[in-house]
Amino acid sequence: MNIGCSWSGGKDSCFALMKQLDQGDHLKVVMNVMDENQEYSKSHGLTQEILRAQAKALTVPIQLAAASWSTYEENFISNLHQIKATHHIEGMVYGDIDIQKHRDWEEKVSAAAGLEANLPLWQGDRKELVESMIDAGIRAIIVSCNHTLGLDFLGQEITHDLIPKLEAKGVDVCGENGEFHTLVVDCPLFDQPIQIEKGKKVKTDNYCFIETKLVQ
Repeated sequence: MNIGCSWSGGKDSCFALMKQLDQGDHLKVVMNVMDENQEYSKSHGLTQEILRAQAKALTVPIQLAAASWSTYEENFISNLHQIKATHHIEGMVYGDIDIQKHRDWEEKVSAAAGLEANLPLWQGDRKELVESMIDAGIRAIIVSCNHTLGLDFLGQEITHDLIPKLEAKGVDVCGENGEFHTLVVDCPLFDQPIQIEKGKKVKTDNYCFIETKLVQ
């Protein structure tokens, strides 16, 4: 089956894609939803430059959608229609693990575009999934997190050594509840790693972010 991937730029969508491709499917395109000005991706806060570098490393095109939270679903479906027509895909891959309302939404928007929703990580044990991602060769750094983790965790790589530190903070080690988001800098699907430069750390009322810039 020809597939697209809802690509956040982080570890979960990357590992879900790896799992789906192991089943013999063929990746044709990745898609990401940016803010209204297409400056930063939703939640993860990644730039177009970094997302395009990831897609280049995956050797596929990327569809960058723009949406506010109020237009998110409408624009997501519209972009699914576009990539289905352009890249002749039959299904989409999503990286969600066990939050039912997320799965329901992904199945809903995929069906609206006549596509199959694939969630290869579904119902996996969260800690086991993170350990498997690391063992599989995914290298990812934390680019945003909640105040419980705080600024010190920004820029750290997800490793076996980091897992107990996350547990000590009382957060889910997979970040499935939104405790943190990651940026994949290398994985077995990339033809080469992406090089990034870590910038300043910013703390807002609700979240913490680290600026990341692509090194050319």
